[in-house]
Amino acid sequence: MGYGLTSVLLVALGGALGGMGRFAISNLMASHFGKTFPWGTLAVNASGAIFAGWLLGSQGLASPSSPLWLFTVAGLLGGYTTVSSFSLQTLELWQGGQALRATLNVSATLLLGLAMVALGWTVAGGSL
Repeated sequence: MGYGLTSVLLVALGGALGGMGRFAISNLMASHFGKTFPWGTLAVNASGAIFAGWLLGSQGLASPSSPLWLFTVAGLLGGYTTVSSFSLQTLELWQGGQALRATLNVSATLLLGLAMVALGWTVAGGSL
């Protein structure tokens, strides 16, 4: 399968669903934990990382041009996880005089993301 109209539509559909999921989870976390720390973005990126690790550790997604890869990785996870929100929220914390929270956000996102990818990979049967 090339990168024709079908590929574009698979990525677009996955991206739309991923974006809606990110919006819902971010708002849910903000309503439960407040907005003094970007818990929603951290939760989205961590859950996206574990799913990405599981997908990469699974045998069915070997080809980046397969329809399943295009829908789930390029589309769904591309629309669901977010570096831009993470970056903006970290900058806002820093500029707001909350250097410790900004540093915690960077550290937690990086470490939790790596741990979740490794966990997903392991759950899918991969070995580290």
